[in-house]
Amino acid sequence: MTDEFTHVDEDGDAQMVDVGQKADSRRRAVARGEIRLSQSTLDAIAADDVEKGDVLTTARIGAIQAVKHTWETIPMCHQIPITNVETGFEVGEECVELTVAVETVGKTGCEMEALEGVTTGLNVVWDMVKANEKDEDGEYPTAAIGDVRVVEKSVERAE
Repeated sequence: MTDEFTHVDEDGDAQMVDVGQKADSRRRAVARGEIRLSQSTLDAIAADDVEKGDVLTTARIGAIQAVKHTWETIPMCHQIPITNVETGFEVGEECVELTVAVETVGKTGCEMEALEGVTTGLNVVWDMVKANEKDEDGEYPTAAIGDVRVVEKSVERAE
C-alpha cells in the first residue's frame, strides 16, 4: 500500500488524479444492494400493482441515468465512456435486490458508476413505494436500503 493519497497534492489540496499516461483497458464493475420492504409492498412490486406505476422499470431507468452522470455527483470522479450498463432486479421474500454491471474502455475504472447505479436505483424503488410502507403511526418500520457493495471488478488490456 502506498503512503501517497492521490486525491491530495503536496500542499494538501484536493485534486483529480491524472490518468493521462495510463493505457486504455476494458473494465467492468458489478455492484449490488438491497432495499428491505414489507411483504405487502414486495407483493405489490412483484404484481406490478403499485399506485405510482411500474417500480422496477422506473428504477432501472434511474439506475442507468445515475451511471451516466456519476462524474457530476462524485467529486474528482472522471467522466468515462460507458459502453454498457446491465441492471437486474430480484424481488425476494424480504427485499428487492438490485445488481448493476457497468462496462467501459478507458484509463480508469467504473466501480463508482456501478455503486451510483445501485444506490440511485434503490432510492427510486423507495420513492415509488414509500406510501405503501408507512404504518398507522407514520413510521417506516421495515424499509431499509443497505448491503451496497462492489461484487466484481475486472480489467483487461484493450486491443
